[in-house]
Amino acid sequence: MLRVASALMGYAVMASDGAIGTVRDLLFDDRTWKLSWLVVDTGGWLTGRKVLVHPSAVGSPDDTQRQVPVALTRALVKASPDILSDAPVSLQMEEGIRNYFGWSPYWDGNDFGIGAMGSSLMPAPDSRTPDPGAVVQQESPRTGARLDDGDPHLRSIAAVKGYHIHASDGSIGHVEDFVIDDAAWDIRYLIIDTANWWPGEHVLMSPLAVQKVSWGHSQIRLNVSRAKVKAGPAWKPFDAIDPAFEARLRSHYFWPGLGH
Repeated sequence: MLRVASALMGYAVMASDGAIGTVRDLLFDDRTWKLSWLVVDTGGWLTGRKVLVHPSAVGSPDDTQRQVPVALTRALVKASPDILSDAPVSLQMEEGIRNYFGWSPYWDGNDFGIGAMGSSLMPAPDSRTPDPGAVVQQESPRTGARLDDGDPHLRSIAAVKGYHIHASDGSIGHVEDFVIDDAAWDIRYLIIDTANWWPGEHVLMSPLAVQKVSWGHSQIRLNVSRAKVKAGPAWKPFDAIDPAFEARLRSHYFWPGLGH
């Protein structure tokens, strides 16, 4: 199911035997735009700690109850490797958490709870991942990262909101939010608020359109022109993103098939 990322913030995270906290953020890999971790604020239960939950352990959110089920127990979470609230998430931390829970780094977005069973799934081809011959140019102040440094490719959805968006010939707005697929656990679209350029409108842009990201300057450059964006399908918050609308986006921008 497609959903707006910010709508998940504050949802209760429910282990098999009770609540473990609330959704605080989502972390994604800036090379593939796939979600890597659900960040859980444990509140007063594990004071001063945040918990990272791998997408393979996350079930379908319940919008009525505002809850997200996870294939874990409270005891398992409590005994998990400590991740301090203000510490950067390092490669070493990620490896330690995956090893502790038995989550596979090769999980491809299928089968809720499979990671907790020690799956050895191999990565599957994904038509939404940019071709290696057209790798997105990225600028990052973090280079030569060690295992105990912050993961240089791990990005916070909350932190990227507000980034300035530039078409090939000028600014068009800023990142207001993201549309995520809660089955494949990847970012399907960036929601761009064009208020200062095209008043009253929003557009959805696939990560396939991202040509360059300047993380140090909070800027994302697209491989499409302003005229192309303005001639394309606009989107209003709370509008459905159905197969017909996605087909219009694909046709207009010449994106390959999205979704399942």
